[in-house]
Amino acid sequence: MKKVKGAFIVIMILSLVSITTGCAKKAAPKTEEVQAPVEQQAPVEQPALVPEKPAEEAQVVTPTPKGTLEESIKAFEDQMIYFDFDMFNLSAESRDILAQKASFLKANAQYTIQIQGNCDERGTTEYNLALGERRAKAAQDYLVSLGIAKERLTTISYGKERPIDPGHTEEAWAKNRNAQFVIMNK
Repeated sequence: MKKVKGAFIVIMILSLVSITTGCAKKAAPKTEEVQAPVEQQAPVEQPALVPEKPAEEAQVVTPTPKGTLEESIKAFEDQMIYFDFDMFNLSAESRDILAQKASFLKANAQYTIQIQGNCDERGTTEYNLALGERRAKAAQDYLVSLGIAKERLTTISYGKERPIDPGHTEEAWAKNRNAQFVIMNK
């Protein structure tokens, strides 16, 4: 737990330093020399700064070519986010995946999705249903923060009722602690 707190403090300090230096550079006239360091710092800022993502996503959004739409839909639905045991907070990897999903949804505004929260087999049915709902809601809230209309997103919890891996090992449980994304109006 101390390592997690220490890593969080380091990330926050780096974020504050990059914000401070980033703001100073924005006031200066833009030249190639000023822009290059900002691009080098971007990977450090992405996991730590949630508010920066919507602006980045707006630049990345491109319409999906019709020839690959089916492939894009399949890729969208096949990619899940995963959670630690008894947790519903989003990891940096999950936030990156959700940012990709937001880009797809922005480029394909006709789609609505259902976010399905799932848990491993440990715990009571009632507890896992509640935890699955919190996981789905965390994903929904993050997508909304990235500019996706809440009306396009519904959530449901399946708790421990729909395991991907029926095994009784830590590997199986890790696969089953997820949120899945299903396009409802294909």
